Amino acid sequence: MNNALFRFQKPTNEPVKAYAPGSEEKAELKKALHRLASEKWDIPLVIGGREVRTGDIGEVVMPHEHGHVLATYHKAGEKEVRMAIDAAMKAHRQWSEMPWVERASVLQRIAELISTKYRYLVNASVMLGQSKNPFQAEIDAPCELVDFLRFNNYFAGGIYADQPWSEQGVVNRMEYRALEGFVFALTPFNFTAIASNLNMSPVLMGNTTIWKPSSTAIYSNYLVMQLFREAGLPDGVVNFVPGTGSMMGRVVTASPDLAGFHFTGSTATFNYLWSQIGNNLSGYKSYPKIVGETGGKDFIFVHPSADADEVAAAIVRGAFEYQGQKCSAASRAYIPKSLWEKVRTAVGDMLREVKMGDVRDFTNLVNAVIDEASFDNIMTYIEYAKQSPDAEIVFGGRGDKSVGYFIEPTVIRTTDPKFRTMVEELFGPVITVFVYDDAKYGETLDLCDASSPYALTGSVFARDRAAVVTAMERLRYAAGNFYINDKPTGAVVSQQPFGGSRASGTNDKAGSALNLLRWTNPRAIKETLVPPTDFRYPFLGEK
Repeated sequence: MNNALFRFQKPTNEPVKAYAPGSEEKAELKKALHRLASEKWDIPLVIGGREVRTGDIGEVVMPHEHGHVLATYHKAGEKEVRMAIDAAMKAHRQWSEMPWVERASVLQRIAELISTKYRYLVNASVMLGQSKNPFQAEIDAPCELVDFLRFNNYFAGGIYADQPWSEQGVVNRMEYRALEGFVFALTPFNFTAIASNLNMSPVLMGNTTIWKPSSTAIYSNYLVMQLFREAGLPDGVVNFVPGTGSMMGRVVTASPDLAGFHFTGSTATFNYLWSQIGNNLSGYKSYPKIVGETGGKDFIFVHPSADADEVAAAIVRGAFEYQGQKCSAASRAYIPKSLWEKVRTAVGDMLREVKMGDVRDFTNLVNAVIDEASFDNIMTYIEYAKQSPDAEIVFGGRGDKSVGYFIEPTVIRTTDPKFRTMVEELFGPVITVFVYDDAKYGETLDLCDASSPYALTGSVFARDRAAVVTAMERLRYAAGNFYINDKPTGAVVSQQPFGGSRASGTNDKAGSALNLLRWTNPRAIKETLVPPTDFRYPFLGEK
């Protein structure tokens, strides 16, 4: 038996490739894009290591060219979900009892495969299936995905090494067991890195999972699942189960073996499944751990001392990169009257240079929104603003879904700080601006804090340090990730652990040890070296 006390060295973040003209990486990525675009995959369920095909078929299309079918995929029924539960429970004992370094070594190998051998294929799958430009795909998968795997191994070593103090005559220790049951991982379309991490964080700590991928991210998610298997992840540790969310949620939450729920998605879905777990509470072997990152109405708040060009760049990048389909995307801005015209002009100048189109044209910054339902929902908000006397379309406002689901980067100005697009989550390339009186900085900060139920990300722009401090105080609970003179997007693993509270989730900070601790079931063990032989304590004696 290997009894070495091993710790993974602290990694550095995966370098982001630039894909500059004439570079080798650009040529390799173009090759991968051509290869995948010329193939058509058949995506099965993967349950207990076995590929399962149900015959209930869905299609995967390119959002930017929705007539192009990338793959067909098989959908689970109730029978397959129960099979996955059985497979996860069967794999649980061996995996949870495996030395943690052996588990971590599998994750380390996944990271290396994605960083090197499959880097361009993974990037291309994200670009084509989720309509990300090469930079947005690169910072997602491979880079953030690899960072999660490597840093989690490092964080886990610190958790396992954290042991209690022992006084003389006693040996105290802490055992970080896996949860007693399986974890249900319900993953989003917008980040393949998050989809991987929602499984692999619990898996690293000895758990097994049932993975319900988003139907609009199945393409890249299936490729990642294949790499899990190539890296040596045992059968049944992760079970890949595409299917209808409502059906899967019903079956999974009814299982007495549900031990955890790891989620990124809409607040409404999270609330519904939490209530289902609550309704079934008496039937579980243990209280399920519930970890979720949900909606956001992320803000940019500008003080009169801010630089207009810096604010404009933050708006264009923060609101329109990946078509605003980030949980952290800027979707409301508070700008003082004294700066509004300068910011407006600078944003307009930048947007005139922004190109929109197919991801395979690397000159396009903006691509398509994820599907028709999303397109229609976002356009409904834009049309509402067009018809309202309380709002005007400053830039953009048009959409076209004839070839792909394209919506122009759109800036709305409103005179109502509680206008619909100022308070409701849109998840698209739309930002709404409220212009406030310079003298009402503090009052408007309070308005920002109170007008949205969410608290995920936000930023303040100011050169006046006192104004920054005031914003930090007034917006103390308005964002779990707060940025000073920066856009409210782009959190990096280990640098800015990610998560928010209020209606934005449980704030368990993915990309840190805090998240990993949620997937443990600690047991404190005390051993007395020389046990007493008499029940009496000194206080019982006579004077």
